[in-house]
Amino acid sequence: MELLDLAVCLFVLFNVCLSYPQGVVLKQPQEPKELWGYVQVRSKAHMFWWLYYANNPTKDFTELPLIMWLQGGPGASGCGFGNFEEIGPLDKEMKPRNTTWLQAASILFVDNPVGTGFSYVDDCSLFAKNLTTVVSDMMVFLRDFFTHRTEFQTIPFYIFSESYGGKMAAGIALALHGAVQKGSIKCNFVGTALGDSWISPLDSVLSWGPYLYSTSLLDDHGLAEVTAVAKEIMDAINKNQYGLATELWSKAEGVIEENTDNVNFYNIMTKEVPEMKANEQENLHLSKSYLIRLYQRHVKNMHKNSLNELMNGPIRKKLKIIPDCVKWGGQSTKVFENMAEDFMRPVIDIVDQLLAANVNVTVYNGQLDLIVDTMGQEAWIRKLKWPSLDQFSQQRWKALYVSPESTETAAFHKAYENFAFFWILKAGHMVPSDQGEMALKMVRMVTQQKH
Repeated sequence: MELLDLAVCLFVLFNVCLSYPQGVVLKQPQEPKELWGYVQVRSKAHMFWWLYYANNPTKDFTELPLIMWLQGGPGASGCGFGNFEEIGPLDKEMKPRNTTWLQAASILFVDNPVGTGFSYVDDCSLFAKNLTTVVSDMMVFLRDFFTHRTEFQTIPFYIFSESYGGKMAAGIALALHGAVQKGSIKCNFVGTALGDSWISPLDSVLSWGPYLYSTSLLDDHGLAEVTAVAKEIMDAINKNQYGLATELWSKAEGVIEENTDNVNFYNIMTKEVPEMKANEQENLHLSKSYLIRLYQRHVKNMHKNSLNELMNGPIRKKLKIIPDCVKWGGQSTKVFENMAEDFMRPVIDIVDQLLAANVNVTVYNGQLDLIVDTMGQEAWIRKLKWPSLDQFSQQRWKALYVSPESTETAAFHKAYENFAFFWILKAGHMVPSDQGEMALKMVRMVTQQKH
């Protein structure tokens, strides 16, 4: 048997050698293209992450940045929606995505706050209730990640985000900058990009009426009704009644739907999906009726049946580490409900602190987004106390094209010192989904890569 084994080994080795030209040195196996796992950020609170190494034909992942992607909601899954609907290597039909950001960076998806996506808590008292807890949980995660993935400690690290993820990204970026300065987290943090981000809820709400009116989606009567409820929200926020403001925010969306024949808050060129049936509402287990409507519009909308089946079927089987008791998105309703009191709080001051700390801040926004319309973004930017705001404002924006051959304007761009703004044309709330080529170009510009 020993002679036979030796003969087989020699035969295999001979054929392997014939497969390669003389002089070719076989490379050692490369790092795996993807990794995933859990980090316990607090006792009985578990955060799920999924890392993809950059996939560029001419550059190793060490030559490209690392991007952490944060989804909105709160309660929408980056490992699910951001990955398979927006920027990951495959779409939800498991087909290759031509505009995946892996061409320009490694991507770290994180399901946060705990309870989102495949993240979970063992005790319902452990859901995050405010940005402070969201940030502290993420600091635990990032410390663990960079401690164990030392190959990423010196690679430029950026936090990209969308919607409520932008509010979380601002707070996380400020805390991370401080941790890096202190040496408690080893990473090369460079900046954050806030996409269609919920930085100043009031500025968004106050601009809804004028934006819809200017696009012929409200008449005079509708504008008056939307303006009236927006003023109610402003009064609640001015009195620090943030829970009431969230409830009134839901009321405002209802007024808009009635007056616009159900415009889609994520893209004004499309219709909103019908309301859930009564039995679907019962299954949500939310304590207040207005939260049902909000969750249906802004979280459940991202957990469509096809994505839900993918994540709880083939993806769950692939990952092999998801506990039997955890269903993808199963705790997302609780995530959303627990953050309701914090939902309408602004974080403009945090953006000011980031700019003062010389952290690079990019704002990008889709032209057709309503929930976080561009007018509202421009409004809160004008409120910044950043000393260079006047110089930024005086800059003339520049037109951008997806390629040198293209003649169609894809976006406008303006930048000064460590602040930049991208106006993305023909895109709604989910910019990478609507304008994948321009989004990828933007990523390369933000991360200072040559095209």
